Amino acid sequence: EITARSEDGEIMGVRHRALAGTATPCEGVQFHPESILSEHGHAMLRNFLELR
Repeated sequence: EITARSEDGEIMGVRHRALAGTATPCEGVQFHPESILSEHGHAMLRNFLELR
């Protein structure tokens, strides 16, 4: 399922429906190295890594 979109509608985050809520959930984000230079790039990556 889509969990995040950019302001212009691009899909930026997804979650595997069958694995959501299980011991091995699977999520993904659209992340490009140049995003790390954005105002919130570091926080976005840190938040994603702390989802466990």
